[in-house]
Amino acid sequence: MTVQVAPGVTIPDEAIAFNAVRSSGPGGQNVNKVASKVELRVPVAAIQGLTMGARERLKALAGSRWIEGDVLLVTASETRNQVENRAIAEAKLVALVQEALVIPKPRRKTRPTKASQERRVAAKKGRSEIKRGRGTVRGDE
Repeated sequence: MTVQVAPGVTIPDEAIAFNAVRSSGPGGQNVNKVASKVELRVPVAAIQGLTMGARERLKALAGSRWIEGDVLLVTASETRNQVENRAIAEAKLVALVQEALVIPKPRRKTRPTKASQERRVAAKKGRSEIKRGRGTVRGDE
C-alpha cells in the first residue's frame, strides 16, 4: 500500500521508516515509561512523482527536518497514543509534500500610480508643516 499525496505523487509504505521514542510533554510518570512520540523518516528519492522543482521547494520548506542523506524527518508527539501520533506524523508528511508541489506565483514588478505618488508627497508636506509649526512662539515678553 502507498500513501497518496496528490495525483501522480505517492510515497510507498516501504520507504517510510517508523520509529517510536520517548516523548517529552504531557503524560506524567507515563512519559518516562512509554514510547509515544513517533518519528517518520522518508528518503526523498523514494517519493514517486516528485519533480526537481518540487524537491527544491520541499528542501526549503523542511528546514531542519531535512537531515543527512536527503532524508525527511517528521515527528509527532501531540497525543499520549502512539497510533494517533503516527497518523498525525503521516498527515504532516503529506501536508509538507503537498505544499512543496504548489508552484509559487511569480512576482511582477509594479509601479506606484501618479496619484499615489502625489498623495504621498502631499502627506509629507502636511506633516512637515505641522512639525514646523511646533517651534518656539515669539511673542511679547
